[in-house]
Amino acid sequence: MADEKLTRLASPESAIASYLDELLHTATDTALREEVVAPEKTVEKPAARPEPPKPWREKPAKPVRPAVRQTPAAAVPEPEVVATPEPEPAAPPSRPEWSEQPFECLIFTVAGLQLAVPLVLLGAIHRIEEEIRPIPGSPRWYMGIRADRDQNLRVVDTAEWIMAGRVPPDARDNYRFVIRLDNSDWGLACDNVAQSFTLKPDDVRWRTARSKRPWLAGTVIDQMCALIDVRTMADLLVRAEREHHLDLS
Repeated sequence: MADEKLTRLASPESAIASYLDELLHTATDTALREEVVAPEKTVEKPAARPEPPKPWREKPAKPVRPAVRQTPAAAVPEPEVVATPEPEPAAPPSRPEWSEQPFECLIFTVAGLQLAVPLVLLGAIHRIEEEIRPIPGSPRWYMGIRADRDQNLRVVDTAEWIMAGRVPPDARDNYRFVIRLDNSDWGLACDNVAQSFTLKPDDVRWRTARSKRPWLAGTVIDQMCALIDVRTMADLLVRAEREHHLDLS
């Protein structure tokens, strides 16, 4: 009864260990039995006649060569292994350089949304007087090219670029101006352009991370408008042009 009680109280881990021990013990006994070989029968051979003893001759001694002392080889120093420093993690995106001091800013509207650009990076403002030439096969956010005597400006449907999926159906019909981004070949189409005003760095709620909408530098608190990082926006547009293999020449 005691053995049965112990068996019932044994844990599953103990039962498995006992089972494995038993298997190992059985396998070891089997292997030992297979190694035992029956003794071979010995066959008696006739005794051989004793041979007469041979005369003993002394072997000449071999000449002993003098030992040559070998000079130990000079130890070659092992080359030092210089550990390559691991690259430091990328620093979080910092504020634009123009944000350290008060700066002039221009507000414009796109499909009811207010956006702002710093005047220091505002290339020019063009009025849309002629139809912008579309490019076949281009994405929805790309309106086309605005021909000019100085350069051809690539015009972006700002609402499609910023508010993809939430654009009013008639947003493109309300565009009246194109704002050129710095000295790039890109311009943002917009509805209206307001007057410029001066902003202090503390007037903006700056973003500390830009994993989403990296073009958004921050939010102007009083006007409740989005402040655009112009150079980042232009870089994103150039990258999008390459990814879509657009021939905008």
